[in-house]
Amino acid sequence: MKKVRWGLVSTARINRRFIPAVRESKRGELVAVASRTLEKAQSYADEWGIPQAFGSYQDMFDSGEVDAVYVSLPNRLHASLSIQALNSGMHVLCEKPFAVTVDDVDAMFEAGKKNGRNIAEAFMYRHHTQCKKIGELIAAGKLGEVTSLSASFSFPITTEAVGGKRNVRLESELGGGAVWDVGVYPISLAQFVFGGPPEQVWGVQNSQFEIDMNFAAQMSYRGGRTAHFTCSFDTAFQTRAEIRGTLGRLELTRPFTGPHDPEGSILLFDRAGNSEKIEIDEEYLYLGEVRDMNDAILDGTPNFLTADETRNHIKTALALYQSAKENRIVTL
Repeated sequence: MKKVRWGLVSTARINRRFIPAVRESKRGELVAVASRTLEKAQSYADEWGIPQAFGSYQDMFDSGEVDAVYVSLPNRLHASLSIQALNSGMHVLCEKPFAVTVDDVDAMFEAGKKNGRNIAEAFMYRHHTQCKKIGELIAAGKLGEVTSLSASFSFPITTEAVGGKRNVRLESELGGGAVWDVGVYPISLAQFVFGGPPEQVWGVQNSQFEIDMNFAAQMSYRGGRTAHFTCSFDTAFQTRAEIRGTLGRLELTRPFTGPHDPEGSILLFDRAGNSEKIEIDEEYLYLGEVRDMNDAILDGTPNFLTADETRNHIKTALALYQSAKENRIVTL
Protein backbone atom coordinates (compact mmCIF):
# COMPACT_ATOMS: atom_id res chain seq x y z
CA MET A 1 0.00 0.00 0.00
CA LYS A 2 1.52 3.33 -1.08
CA LYS A 3 -1.32 5.58 0.07
CA VAL A 4 -4.19 5.15 2.49
CA ARG A 5 -7.51 5.23 0.63
CA TRP A 6 -9.97 7.19 2.79
CA GLY A 7 -13.76 7.02 2.84
CA LEU A 8 -16.24 9.29 4.61
CA VAL A 9 -18.93 7.72 6.79
CA SER A 10 -21.70 10.31 6.34
CA THR A 11 -22.01 13.69 4.69
CA ALA A 12 -21.77 15.60 7.98
CA ARG A 13 -20.85 19.28 7.96
CA ILE A 14 -17.57 18.63 9.80
CA ASN A 15 -16.33 16.80 6.69
CA ARG A 16 -15.61 20.14 5.06
CA ARG A 17 -12.74 20.58 7.55
CA PHE A 18 -11.50 17.02 7.19
CA ILE A 19 -11.49 16.76 3.38
CA PRO A 20 -8.71 19.35 2.84
CA ALA A 21 -6.55 17.56 5.41
CA VAL A 22 -6.72 14.24 3.54
CA ARG A 23 -5.95 15.98 0.28
CA GLU A 24 -3.02 17.85 1.80
CA SER A 25 -1.57 14.74 3.40
CA LYS A 26 1.18 13.08 1.36
CA ARG A 27 0.23 9.52 2.26
CA GLY A 28 -3.54 9.56 1.94
CA GLU A 29 -6.21 10.12 -0.70
CA LEU A 30 -9.95 10.62 -0.48
CA VAL A 31 -11.69 8.05 -2.68
CA ALA A 32 -15.24 7.53 -1.40
CA VAL A 33 -18.22 8.78 0.58
CA ALA A 34 -21.18 6.79 1.89
CA SER A 35 -24.60 7.91 3.05
CA ARG A 36 -27.95 6.30 3.76
CA THR A 37 -29.05 6.82 0.16
CA LEU A 38 -27.05 6.64 -3.04
CA GLU A 39 -28.66 9.86 -4.28
CA LYS A 40 -27.40 11.82 -1.28
CA ALA A 41 -23.94 10.25 -1.44
CA GLN A 42 -23.61 10.91 -5.17
CA SER A 43 -24.70 14.52 -4.80
CA TYR A 44 -22.09 15.02 -2.07
CA ALA A 45 -19.43 13.26 -4.15
CA ASP A 46 -20.16 15.54 -7.10
CA GLU A 47 -19.99 18.63 -4.89
CA TRP A 48 -16.63 17.71 -3.38
CA GLY A 49 -15.03 15.91 -6.30
CA ILE A 50 -14.95 12.49 -4.61
CA PRO A 51 -14.51 9.59 -7.06
CA GLN A 52 -16.94 7.05 -5.58
CA ALA A 53 -20.30 7.19 -3.81
CA PHE A 54 -22.09 4.43 -1.91
CA GLY A 55 -25.72 4.17 -0.83
CA SER A 56 -24.90 2.41 2.43
CA TYR A 57 -21.97 2.35 4.82
CA GLN A 58 -21.60 -1.42 4.55
CA ASP A 59 -21.43 -1.23 0.76
CA MET A 60 -18.43 1.07 1.09
CA PHE A 61 -16.80 -1.18 3.70
CA ASP A 62 -17.25 -4.23 1.44
CA SER A 63 -16.13 -2.52 -1.77
CA GLY A 64 -12.42 -3.30 -1.49
CA GLU A 65 -11.77 0.33 -2.52
CA VAL A 66 -11.25 1.84 0.96
CA ASP A 67 -8.63 1.26 3.66
CA ALA A 68 -9.66 3.76 6.35
CA VAL A 69 -12.82 5.66 7.22
CA TYR A 70 -13.60 8.89 9.01
CA VAL A 71 -16.69 8.48 11.21
CA SER A 72 -18.48 11.82 11.59
CA LEU A 73 -21.98 10.62 12.49
CA PRO A 74 -23.93 11.93 15.52
CA ASN A 75 -22.21 11.07 18.80
CA ARG A 76 -24.39 8.16 19.88
CA LEU A 77 -23.77 6.37 16.56
CA HIS A 78 -19.97 6.53 16.78
CA ALA A 79 -19.54 3.21 18.57
CA SER A 80 -21.83 1.03 16.47
CA LEU A 81 -20.59 2.30 13.09
CA SER A 82 -16.93 2.24 14.15
CA ILE A 83 -17.22 -1.37 15.30
CA GLN A 84 -19.07 -2.27 12.08
CA ALA A 85 -16.25 -0.70 10.07
CA LEU A 86 -13.52 -2.44 12.09
CA ASN A 87 -15.25 -5.80 11.73
CA SER A 88 -15.30 -5.17 7.97
CA GLY A 89 -11.55 -4.62 7.84
CA MET A 90 -11.46 -0.81 7.96
CA HIS A 91 -9.11 1.37 9.96
CA VAL A 92 -11.13 4.03 11.80
CA LEU A 93 -10.62 7.66 12.75
CA CYS A 94 -13.66 8.50 14.87
CA GLU A 95 -14.67 12.10 15.51
CA LYS A 96 -14.75 13.28 19.11
CA PRO A 97 -16.35 12.44 21.44
CA PHE A 98 -15.20 8.91 20.70
CA ALA A 99 -18.30 7.45 22.38
CA VAL A 100 -20.80 8.36 25.07
CA THR A 101 -20.21 5.42 27.44
CA VAL A 102 -17.03 3.86 28.77
CA ASP A 103 -18.29 0.41 27.79
CA ASP A 104 -18.56 1.59 24.19
CA VAL A 105 -15.01 2.97 24.30
CA ASP A 106 -13.70 -0.38 25.50
CA ALA A 107 -15.72 -2.27 22.88
CA MET A 108 -14.38 -0.06 20.09
CA PHE A 109 -10.74 -0.56 21.01
CA GLU A 110 -11.33 -4.27 21.54
CA ALA A 111 -12.79 -4.53 18.04
CA GLY A 112 -9.69 -2.81 16.70
CA LYS A 113 -7.42 -5.33 18.43
CA LYS A 114 -9.52 -8.31 17.37
CA ASN A 115 -9.42 -7.27 13.72
CA GLY A 116 -5.85 -6.01 13.65
CA ARG A 117 -6.97 -2.51 12.70
CA ASN A 118 -6.15 0.95 14.01
CA ILE A 119 -8.81 3.08 15.66
CA ALA A 120 -8.25 6.51 17.17
CA GLU A 121 -10.17 9.54 18.38
CA ALA A 122 -10.15 12.52 16.02
CA PHE A 123 -9.11 15.28 18.44
CA MET A 124 -7.52 17.54 15.85
CA TYR A 125 -6.12 20.21 18.20
CA ARG A 126 -4.04 17.64 20.15
CA HIS A 127 -2.00 16.92 17.01
CA HIS A 128 -1.44 20.58 16.17
CA THR A 129 1.88 22.37 16.57
CA GLN A 130 0.31 24.77 19.09
CA CYS A 131 -0.64 22.01 21.53
CA LYS A 132 2.73 20.33 21.12
CA LYS A 133 4.43 23.67 21.83
CA ILE A 134 2.45 23.98 25.06
CA GLY A 135 3.81 20.60 26.13
CA GLU A 136 7.36 21.68 25.27
CA LEU A 137 7.08 24.90 27.30
CA ILE A 138 5.73 23.05 30.32
CA ALA A 139 8.40 20.33 30.05
CA ALA A 140 11.09 23.02 29.82
CA GLY A 141 9.92 24.50 33.13
CA LYS A 142 8.76 27.82 31.68
CA LEU A 143 5.69 27.80 33.93
CA GLY A 144 7.35 26.17 36.92
CA GLU A 145 4.92 23.78 38.58
CA VAL A 146 1.58 23.99 36.83
CA THR A 147 -1.11 24.64 39.42
CA SER A 148 -4.33 25.54 37.60
CA LEU A 149 -6.06 25.80 34.26
CA SER A 150 -9.17 27.60 33.08
CA ALA A 151 -10.83 27.40 29.70
CA SER A 152 -14.02 28.16 27.81
CA PHE A 153 -15.59 27.08 24.55
CA SER A 154 -18.97 28.49 23.59
CA PHE A 155 -20.99 29.37 20.50
CA PRO A 156 -24.67 30.03 19.81
CA ILE A 157 -26.88 27.40 18.18
CA THR A 158 -30.23 28.13 16.58
CA THR A 159 -32.80 26.19 18.56
CA GLU A 160 -35.56 26.47 15.97
CA ALA A 161 -36.09 23.50 13.69
CA VAL A 162 -34.88 23.93 10.11
CA GLY A 163 -36.63 21.78 7.53
CA GLY A 164 -38.43 20.00 10.35
CA LYS A 165 -35.21 19.06 12.12
CA ARG A 166 -33.28 20.59 15.02
CA ASN A 167 -29.50 20.71 15.11
CA VAL A 168 -28.26 17.21 16.06
CA ARG A 169 -26.28 18.81 18.91
CA LEU A 170 -29.64 19.48 20.60
CA GLU A 171 -30.95 15.91 20.30
CA SER A 172 -30.45 13.93 23.51
CA GLU A 173 -31.08 10.57 21.82
CA LEU A 174 -28.20 11.29 19.44
CA GLY A 175 -25.75 12.25 22.19
CA GLY A 176 -26.24 16.00 22.08
CA GLY A 177 -25.13 18.47 24.72
CA ALA A 178 -22.57 21.21 25.26
CA VAL A 179 -20.11 19.02 27.18
CA TRP A 180 -20.12 16.29 24.52
CA ASP A 181 -19.69 18.83 21.74
CA VAL A 182 -17.27 21.48 23.07
CA GLY A 183 -16.70 20.73 26.77
CA VAL A 184 -14.61 17.71 25.87
CA TYR A 185 -11.93 20.09 24.55
CA PRO A 186 -11.04 21.64 27.93
CA ILE A 187 -11.42 18.20 29.53
CA SER A 188 -8.83 16.93 27.08
CA LEU A 189 -6.53 19.94 27.53
CA ALA A 190 -6.56 19.57 31.31
CA GLN A 191 -5.71 15.89 31.05
CA PHE A 192 -2.85 16.73 28.68
CA VAL A 193 -1.46 19.45 30.96
CA PHE A 194 -1.82 17.50 34.22
CA GLY A 195 -0.85 14.14 32.79
CA GLY A 196 -4.00 12.24 33.68
CA PRO A 197 -7.68 12.46 34.64
CA PRO A 198 -9.02 14.39 37.65
CA GLU A 199 -9.60 12.78 41.02
CA GLN A 200 -12.88 14.60 41.65
CA VAL A 201 -15.29 16.70 39.59
CA TRP A 202 -18.20 19.04 40.23
CA GLY A 203 -20.56 20.25 37.56
CA VAL A 204 -23.56 22.54 37.12
CA GLN A 205 -25.72 22.68 34.02
CA ASN A 206 -28.68 24.56 32.57
CA SER A 207 -30.78 22.30 30.38
CA GLN A 208 -33.13 22.60 27.43
CA PHE A 209 -34.37 19.90 25.03
CA GLU A 210 -33.12 17.35 27.63
CA ILE A 211 -29.49 18.32 26.98
CA ASP A 212 -27.08 20.73 28.66
CA MET A 213 -27.11 24.13 26.97
CA ASN A 214 -24.67 25.63 29.49
CA PHE A 215 -22.21 23.81 31.73
CA ALA A 216 -19.68 24.92 34.34
CA ALA A 217 -17.15 22.44 35.72
CA GLN A 218 -14.54 22.27 38.45
CA MET A 219 -12.00 19.44 38.39
CA SER A 220 -9.37 18.62 41.01
CA TYR A 221 -6.11 16.75 40.41
CA ARG A 222 -3.43 15.26 42.59
CA GLY A 223 -1.34 17.75 44.52
CA GLY A 224 -4.13 20.31 44.89
CA ARG A 225 -4.10 21.26 41.21
CA THR A 226 -7.37 22.45 39.69
CA ALA A 227 -9.07 23.06 36.36
CA HIS A 228 -12.21 25.03 35.61
CA PHE A 229 -14.13 25.35 32.37
CA THR A 230 -17.39 26.61 30.95
CA CYS A 231 -19.11 25.64 27.70
CA SER A 232 -22.33 26.79 26.12
CA PHE A 233 -24.67 26.61 23.15
CA ASP A 234 -26.43 29.95 23.80
CA THR A 235 -23.69 32.51 24.39
CA ALA A 236 -21.47 34.43 22.00
CA PHE A 237 -18.55 32.57 20.44
CA GLN A 238 -15.54 32.27 22.71
CA THR A 239 -12.64 29.89 23.03
CA ARG A 240 -9.83 30.72 25.42
CA ALA A 241 -7.51 28.98 27.86
CA GLU A 242 -5.07 30.00 30.57
CA ILE A 243 -2.51 27.68 32.11
CA ARG A 244 -0.94 28.97 35.33
CA GLY A 245 2.17 27.88 37.18
CA THR A 246 4.51 28.97 39.96
CA LEU A 247 6.87 30.75 37.54
CA GLY A 248 4.62 31.86 34.71
CA ARG A 249 1.41 31.42 32.75
CA LEU A 250 0.21 30.88 29.20
CA GLU A 251 -2.73 32.66 27.59
CA LEU A 252 -4.25 31.13 24.45
CA THR A 253 -6.97 32.92 22.52
CA ARG A 254 -7.61 30.01 20.16
CA PRO A 255 -6.58 26.88 22.08
CA PHE A 256 -8.86 24.51 20.18
CA THR A 257 -9.42 26.12 16.78
CA GLY A 258 -5.83 27.03 15.93
CA PRO A 259 -3.62 30.10 16.48
CA HIS A 260 -3.49 31.29 12.89
CA ASP A 261 -6.86 32.96 12.51
CA PRO A 262 -6.98 36.77 12.94
CA GLU A 263 -7.78 36.48 16.67
CA GLY A 264 -5.27 33.77 17.48
CA SER A 265 -2.29 34.24 19.79
CA ILE A 266 -0.30 32.47 22.47
CA LEU A 267 1.41 34.58 25.13
CA LEU A 268 3.89 33.47 27.77
CA PHE A 269 3.97 35.61 30.93
CA ASP A 270 6.79 35.41 33.45
CA ARG A 271 6.34 35.75 37.18
CA ALA A 272 6.57 39.55 37.00
CA GLY A 273 3.88 39.74 34.33
CA ASN A 274 6.14 40.44 31.36
CA SER A 275 4.81 38.84 28.20
CA GLU A 276 6.38 37.15 25.21
CA LYS A 277 4.50 36.11 22.08
CA ILE A 278 5.17 32.50 21.18
CA GLU A 279 5.41 31.82 17.46
CA ILE A 280 3.82 28.62 16.21
CA ASP A 281 4.62 26.91 12.92
CA GLU A 282 1.60 27.21 10.68
CA GLU A 283 -0.17 23.98 9.85
CA TYR A 284 -3.72 23.15 8.80
CA LEU A 285 -5.63 22.29 11.97
CA TYR A 286 -6.90 18.87 10.82
CA LEU A 287 -3.78 17.68 9.04
CA GLY A 288 -2.05 16.13 12.05
CA GLU A 289 -4.75 13.59 12.84
CA VAL A 290 -4.82 12.38 9.23
CA ARG A 291 -1.04 12.16 9.03
CA ASP A 292 -0.98 10.24 12.33
CA MET A 293 -3.44 7.63 11.05
CA ASN A 294 -1.67 7.34 7.69
CA ASP A 295 1.62 6.64 9.49
CA ALA A 296 -0.01 4.15 11.86
CA ILE A 297 -1.47 2.19 8.94
CA LEU A 298 1.52 2.34 6.60
CA ASP A 299 4.37 2.12 9.13
CA GLY A 300 2.77 0.33 12.08
CA THR A 301 3.53 3.18 14.48
CA PRO A 302 1.23 3.66 17.51
CA ASN A 303 -1.46 6.30 17.22
CA PHE A 304 -0.58 9.56 18.97
CA LEU A 305 -3.74 9.56 21.10
CA THR A 306 -3.79 6.48 23.31
CA ALA A 307 -6.75 4.38 24.33
CA ASP A 308 -6.21 5.44 27.96
CA GLU A 309 -6.37 9.14 27.07
CA THR A 310 -9.56 8.67 25.10
CA ARG A 311 -11.13 6.51 27.81
CA ASN A 312 -10.37 9.16 30.42
CA HIS A 313 -11.99 11.90 28.28
CA ILE A 314 -15.25 9.96 28.28
CA LYS A 315 -14.99 8.88 31.91
CA THR A 316 -14.50 12.50 33.02
CA ALA A 317 -17.38 13.82 30.93
CA LEU A 318 -19.71 11.16 32.33
CA ALA A 319 -18.62 11.97 35.89
CA LEU A 320 -19.40 15.66 35.28
CA TYR A 321 -22.86 14.81 33.96
CA GLN A 322 -23.43 12.62 37.00
CA SER A 323 -22.32 15.42 39.30
CA ALA A 324 -24.69 17.92 37.71
CA LYS A 325 -27.59 15.48 37.83
CA GLU A 326 -27.04 14.48 41.46
CA ASN A 327 -25.81 17.88 42.69
CA ARG A 328 -22.71 16.50 44.34
CA ILE A 329 -18.96 16.05 43.95
CA VAL A 330 -18.15 12.84 42.08
CA THR A 331 -14.93 10.89 42.63
CA LEU A 332 -13.49 9.16 39.59
